[in-house]
Amino acid sequence: MNLSGSRMIRHSLPRRLLHSHSGVISIALFFVFCCVVFSLITSNFLSGTNWLNIIRQSAPLLIVATAMTLVITTGGIDLSVGSTLALVGALSAFALNNWGLPWPVVLLGGLVLGGVVGAINGFFIAYEGIPAFIVTLATLAVVRGVALLITQGYSIPIPADSLFTFMGRAWVLGMPMPALIAILVLIAGHIVLNHMRFGRYVTAIGANAEGARRSGINTKAVTMKVYIISGMAAALAGMIITARLGSGSSNQGEGFELQVIAAVVLGSTSLFGGFGTIIGTLLGALSIAIIQNGLILSHISPFYTQIATGTIILLAIWLNTRILNPTRAAAKG
Repeated sequence: MNLSGSRMIRHSLPRRLLHSHSGVISIALFFVFCCVVFSLITSNFLSGTNWLNIIRQSAPLLIVATAMTLVITTGGIDLSVGSTLALVGALSAFALNNWGLPWPVVLLGGLVLGGVVGAINGFFIAYEGIPAFIVTLATLAVVRGVALLITQGYSIPIPADSLFTFMGRAWVLGMPMPALIAILVLIAGHIVLNHMRFGRYVTAIGANAEGARRSGINTKAVTMKVYIISGMAAALAGMIITARLGSGSSNQGEGFELQVIAAVVLGSTSLFGGFGTIIGTLLGALSIAIIQNGLILSHISPFYTQIATGTIILLAIWLNTRILNPTRAAAKG
C-alpha cells in the first residue's frame, strides 16, 4: 500500500468512528447541555448531594432501560414493565407484611414472577407471532389489574425491621445501594450486548429476523429470553422502589414504560431494531432524570416532566426515522 493510501485510511477512520457513534455523541452533548442549563438557573444542581439523589432515584429507570435496550434492539417493545414493577413491588410488600416470608425468598420470588410475566409476553410474541405492541399492551392492563386486586388500591407497608429495605436505602462506600445495583446491571448489559454471542443474536434478529433464522439462530428462543430479562429487570426495579419507599402500591410505575422507552430511543437505539447501545441508554436515562430534577429545583411544576418526556419520545422517533433508519437501509443496499 502506498503512502497516500495509508493517509486516506488514517483520515477516514475517525470519520467512520464519528459516524457510527453519532447518536451517542449527540445524546452526550444534550446531556452536557442540560447540566449546563440547570447549573446556571439553580444554585445546588451540581452539588454532590443532589447528584447522589439523582443517581439513586434514576436507578430503577437505568435497570429497566438496560433490558429494554435488548428488547428494542430485536425490533420489539415491552409496554408491561411499569405494571410488572407495580405488581412485584406490591406483592413483595404483601409477602413481607402479611405472610412474614424471609426477605431472600421474597427477592427470589419477585424475580421469578417478573420472569414469568416476561415469558408470557415472549411466548405470544415469539411463538404465536402476535405483535409485541399488542401483547405487552394486553399484559400491561392484566398485570396492573392483578396488582390492584391484591392491594385493593391501598399501599402495603413493609415491616420497619426488615432487611428487605437494605437494597433501597443502604449506602455502601458512599454510594446508595440502588445505584450500585444499577451500575452492575449496566455493566452486565453492555457485556452481553457487545461482547457475547447472545448480544450478536439480538442484534441480528433486529436487523434481519429471517436472515438470522436461516443462519441457524434460534430466533424464537432468543426473543423469548429477551422478554424474560425485561420482566425480571422490571421486577428488580419494583422491589428497589418498594424497599426505598417502605411500602408497595399498585399505583407505582404508572407511565414508567414511557420513560424507559424514551431513555432507550433518546440514547440512539434504533426503534426499528438492529442497533442498540447501553452507553447511549445510560446517557438517555440520566438526561431524563436531570430534566426531572432540574425542573423541581427550578420550582417549575413537575407536570412539565410528562410534556418533556413525550416531546423527547417524539423527537427520538423522528431522529430514528429520518437519520438512523435511512442509514441502515443504505448500508443494507
